[in-house]
Amino acid sequence: MGALVPTIPTRAGTADPGNGVAATDTIARAVSGPNGCLLEVINGNAATDNMTISDASLTTTGGAAAAIAPAIPTAQNRIFKIHNDQFDPVTQVVTITHSVQPTVSYKLYPI
Repeated sequence: MGALVPTIPTRAGTADPGNGVAATDTIARAVSGPNGCLLEVINGNAATDNMTISDASLTTTGGAAAAIAPAIPTAQNRIFKIHNDQFDPVTQVVTITHSVQPTVSYKLYPI
């Protein structure tokens, strides 16, 4: 399991080559900005990366929200908005799982 590390953009520009993912990663609430964070996942592998992103928020009817389960095809990327209400109230993390790890990388930006 890996704790994802955010990149903090600066006015002058910040280099961000990305970091490798693990089978299970977490984003800590402490690294999220006041409006959540943006998570970009880049799949350079020869296989689709089937992911799950946990969601501890509630639906508009008060029920528990379901985790999202995106699939990122090879040589493609996706950007996800992680809302602050997605963080588990006890552990204070959002958990992300990946079916593929080699050549899959991430970029995380607090917003």
